[in-house]
Amino acid sequence: MKGACPNPDAAGEVHGHTSRLKVRKQIHRESALLFGLEPLSCHAWNKDRTQIAVSPNSSTVNIYQKKGKEWTKIHELKEHSGRITGIDWAPESNRIVTCASDRNAYVWMLKDGVWKPTLVLVRINRAATCVKWSPQENKFALGSGAKLISVCYFEKENDWWLSKHIKKGICSTVLSLDWHPNNILLAAGSADLHCRVFSAYIKEIEDKPGPTPWGAKMPFGEVLLEHKDCGGWVHSVAFSPSGDSLAWVSHNSAISVADATQGKEVTQLTTDHLPLLSVFYGSETEIVAAGHDCCPYQFSYKGPGKLEFVKKLGLTKQTSKNSMSAMQHFRNLDKKATTDEDDNELNTLHQNSITQLRIVEGQKANVDKFSSVGLDGALVMWDFKP
Repeated sequence: MKGACPNPDAAGEVHGHTSRLKVRKQIHRESALLFGLEPLSCHAWNKDRTQIAVSPNSSTVNIYQKKGKEWTKIHELKEHSGRITGIDWAPESNRIVTCASDRNAYVWMLKDGVWKPTLVLVRINRAATCVKWSPQENKFALGSGAKLISVCYFEKENDWWLSKHIKKGICSTVLSLDWHPNNILLAAGSADLHCRVFSAYIKEIEDKPGPTPWGAKMPFGEVLLEHKDCGGWVHSVAFSPSGDSLAWVSHNSAISVADATQGKEVTQLTTDHLPLLSVFYGSETEIVAAGHDCCPYQFSYKGPGKLEFVKKLGLTKQTSKNSMSAMQHFRNLDKKATTDEDDNELNTLHQNSITQLRIVEGQKANVDKFSSVGLDGALVMWDFKP
């Protein structure tokens, strides 16, 4: 990224690099924001999407609020001593959970205009890598490098957050998590090249679950799916809106879907793209994924063996080229071995890998808009029309 970005703390507003924004304003269907020069590792929206929590690849979380067309920083969450690796914002209870490489997790609650942290007893000896609230917001799951998943819940008697560990079969770092709509099943992707579905039923806080296509017996920690041939680190997992299918993306540039209604049959599509890092369902059949190619892709799943690439989402960035003098032509040939005057700019809105996707408008079964953050420090809003 060229030039310097004004410090958002100085003026209290989110400013972007002028030349980059000029280019991006040509793309009228999407909008981009730059939150400084640092990479954005993760982000989360509040319920009405007027506030966003982002981590600029550091130990702090910045919360911005939309005022008119501007985004103003209103809070800064400082409690972690290591790099933030996960943020999730519960829409109904308005609680934020964060985790970091310092092996800790905090639940933040807004009291008298100030976010107050509560330490969670996660009991891990390696860095936390990801965190996710359950649909009913009565518990959350935390992945880590300790080869386990901490399922955390609030114990009213002692007024603290406790955790139970899922360890069965996990041989390496847990990289990604997602909850089934029934609030019981939990999908996990890990660096041991496996994708699994566990039961995260906690009898102390919830009723006994009924049967699902994934299985009927669901004691805590029960393995309901274990796919061993993912071909690479499983960077992201996502249940469909109904919960009947599970999609994941892995480091071998593949996207896979397991269908519980078809005997948990797995369909894998190896793409010719760079590895994908984040995935979600835009409807029951449409899947969106993005990663090192710096732009989102749409895929469609219509049943076993019917997983197909649909299209690249968004418009290609337009660049204006001025007429070049003969002298400049040969200078570029001599200096860059090319005649292109601006060959360091990608023809995508993001100028580096996309690290995370989030739904912005619509329900999981019918998404209208989603957001992406990347290593270029940008947040981009995308329209989605299946």
